[in-house]
Amino acid sequence: MEKEIGKIPKNDQAEILLRIDDFGGRRGFTIREFVTSEKYTGFTKAGVRILSKDFPKFKEMINSISEEDMTEEEKAGEVEEKPKKKTPKNQEELPDY
Repeated sequence: MEKEIGKIPKNDQAEILLRIDDFGGRRGFTIREFVTSEKYTGFTKAGVRILSKDFPKFKEMINSISEEDMTEEEKAGEVEEKPKKKTPKNQEELPDY
């Protein structure tokens, strides 16, 4: 049995595919990267498979995430700090303008 649940675009050549499938005689929920390019069209090794016996726990974990958890907001008064640049020893560091 194979049942496609949906796709999420990743970039111009790849998307994340969600589906229910049977692999090795065991049903599961698969989240895999699918690529369409001149060199190759098909699934990559990138992805994860949740066995049907583990799906209730997976679903519980996903459902515990609220929309608020996924909202990107800067907290009031907090400023995001820029990562420090590494300067080679033979070069002096110039200030950012």
